[in-house]
Amino acid sequence: MTPGRPVPPPLARPFAPAGTAAEATAAEQLPAGSSASGGILAAAYGATSPASGLVPLTLARRTPQADDIEISIEFCGLCHSDVHATRGEWGGRAWPLVPGHEIVGTVSRLGSAVMDFRVGDRVGVGCIVDSCRECDSCQDGLEQYCERGMTGTYGAQDRRNGGVITQGGYSSSVVVDRRYVLRVPDALDPAAVAPLLCAGVTTYSPLRHFGVGEGDVVGVVGLGGLGHMAVKLAKAMGAAVVVFTTSASKVAAGLELGADEVVLSTDEEAMAAANRTIDVIIDTVAAPHDLNPLFRTLRVDGALFQLGLPSEDMPPVNPAALIRRRIAYAGSLIGGINETQEMLDFCAEQGVIADIEMVDADQLNDAYDRMVAGDVKYRFVLDTSTLQAPAKEADA
Repeated sequence: MTPGRPVPPPLARPFAPAGTAAEATAAEQLPAGSSASGGILAAAYGATSPASGLVPLTLARRTPQADDIEISIEFCGLCHSDVHATRGEWGGRAWPLVPGHEIVGTVSRLGSAVMDFRVGDRVGVGCIVDSCRECDSCQDGLEQYCERGMTGTYGAQDRRNGGVITQGGYSSSVVVDRRYVLRVPDALDPAAVAPLLCAGVTTYSPLRHFGVGEGDVVGVVGLGGLGHMAVKLAKAMGAAVVVFTTSASKVAAGLELGADEVVLSTDEEAMAAANRTIDVIIDTVAAPHDLNPLFRTLRVDGALFQLGLPSEDMPPVNPAALIRRRIAYAGSLIGGINETQEMLDFCAEQGVIADIEMVDADQLNDAYDRMVAGDVKYRFVLDTSTLQAPAKEADA
């Protein structure tokens, strides 16, 4: 808990499925977080349609099974993908939809087979809550590339639990299989840890894949939620960091974050001076942009990792730019569970956290508008103690 913040009261209401009035009354008398059936009703904010905005909702969380962990959520980061999902910008969705895949909280209940966590442990849940566990990718700890499709934290069909649609972390509680729950180191501010579970591991993974370390020069394109984490992590790994930005207003911000240099990519002379100076580029921009000038900044055997996912076609890549210097153009998707835990432990050792602005539940819609406008430095985090009490019946 952030120093000086009051401990929020439990927001979960005992959940009893349809039954007798006596059963319902008995369930109401049990402590929050438990019921005759073992499930709970949780307060939440989510969308009921692409045009609804975020509104108060109540979720029926499943009864914890043998391998499950029930988590009382304290904080949840706001990711730009949450905006796309709840506004229907990524295709059809099941409604209502509660977003949030940067979850930090404490263990409130354990399934009978869970031996590696205890009630009260501070834990996290990122973008993945299940996968097939059998394919080569899962066996290699790359659950994000599960060949049968990973189960996302929200908006995904939970095939192992009756095909219900998963609901995310803008909520007072969640139930997750222990295999997909992460330990949050005590050394880190739990609120500022939340964005590490998506933005952090998304930038950490390609840096580790490329083996970035002392003597390397890392270029970071874009200085938003992903970009600011790329700067911090690359510096913590011992690399020099060059930020590429189209905005002169980001120059001072990049240097404040620890970048060794900030290059205005609209300045042809500055881009020419950067020719053959970079080992690996982390490109976080989610709008169409020309990559060819960036390829020219890479050294022989350099690599550009694309993390931003533009909604429209990108300008074509000139293959000659890749061939002349044996350059790799690659993509990368979040990280597996083991790698995410490795990232959290690394951040604890190095003192790396996200720069955040806390928001209350009734500020979520304004925060979404500000994210779209780029008016956040650098990640919003929801304080779930500001959620309303759950209703007596679930919306989902």
